[in-house]
Amino acid sequence: MNRLRWAVADGWTVTQRDLLHWVRQPAPVVVGLLMPIMMVLMFGFLFGGAISVPGGGDYREFLLPGMFAMTVAFGVEGTMLAVTTDASRGITDRFRSMPMAPSAVVVGRSGADMLNSMLALLVMVACGLLVGWRWHGSAGAALTAFVLLLLLRFALLWVGIYLGLVFANPGAVMAVQILVWPIGFLSNVFVAPETMPGWLGTIASWNPLSSTVTATRELFGNPGWGGGSWIAQHAMLMAVLWPLVILAVFFPLSVRAFRRMSR
Repeated sequence: MNRLRWAVADGWTVTQRDLLHWVRQPAPVVVGLLMPIMMVLMFGFLFGGAISVPGGGDYREFLLPGMFAMTVAFGVEGTMLAVTTDASRGITDRFRSMPMAPSAVVVGRSGADMLNSMLALLVMVACGLLVGWRWHGSAGAALTAFVLLLLLRFALLWVGIYLGLVFANPGAVMAVQILVWPIGFLSNVFVAPETMPGWLGTIASWNPLSSTVTATRELFGNPGWGGGSWIAQHAMLMAVLWPLVILAVFFPLSVRAFRRMSR
């Protein structure tokens, strides 16, 4: 119990260090918050008039739950960049030389990123309310939707931590960004998978992002299309199962990668 207490204390210290960096250098955080807002305005007002929602409904109400999920998904490269920057500057090596819990570096990073994700979701909710988005379900259902979004973010940040530890070079983040954008767009965030070619629609339906988006639309009471596939009919289950699978794979990989850096 004493070791656990010190591990939590060391992890919180590293989290505070990352938060202080954001306070002193707020530009990357501000840019990261502005990007999804620009996408909401672009798709909601420029392209939204040309897209009809099956069964009727306002396109911006359909769009916002998807943009919430895109916001948490696009944080992967931010996590990776922070980890690779610390590794390339020797900061990670300095942490390893200190009398601190070995888990504090990755736990502190995850804690800081989760706080950043909560802030990003608050900003997106405020933006959504300004452009006309509303939730029509109960407060408990809305809270469940936000929990599912943060669960997906928690799972994906370990993907970023693992990639940052393996590719200890800030230049590798560009390659990840090239991959994250197509994966994010290849989902049901903007259009129905049924409108895509058959094989492409199947890939989009099985995208973990699509399950979270479908589940949150249902919980918020926003318009959406469920589809007739098994994955679409069990979106609520898969919105929990997908993050757990991702976490089960990348958490131990991250721990192993960090231990290998210590050798």
